[in-house]
Amino acid sequence: MVTLTVASDWRPGDLIWRGQVGARKVTAQIRPAPNGLRIAWKGMSVTARAMLPRTAELERLMPEKVAPDTSKLLLCPMPGLVVSIAVAEGQEVKAGETLAVVEAMKMQNVLRAERDGTVKKVHAAAGATLAVDALILEFA
Repeated sequence: MVTLTVASDWRPGDLIWRGQVGARKVTAQIRPAPNGLRIAWKGMSVTARAMLPRTAELERLMPEKVAPDTSKLLLCPMPGLVVSIAVAEGQEVKAGETLAVVEAMKMQNVLRAERDGTVKKVHAAAGATLAVDALILEFA
């Protein structure tokens, strides 16, 4: 394990970090990030978070949130009105085929199949108003 001394006169709110890491002078770009800062240097970017030791200890015990598998679902990408559903239950679809059309902010958005598959169930109908991530249809 290598131990380095980091020194700087950086203050929160400054967009540029200038300091010394070991014997090397370093300048990095700093941007706010959720619960921390985004640090960019020589094409690399990391998120740094500072917290009290007890907070860090407890955070290590928290279970990691796993995103749900939505690979077999067509979700509404934005709040809008379903203009049309172009498929029926049991229908086989090919990648790129139109599945539905959703109107949002006076623009019609064509939702297409990402891969070949079979429509298992249609959950929305033309004329329905949907929220973002509302289920439109699912695949088998």
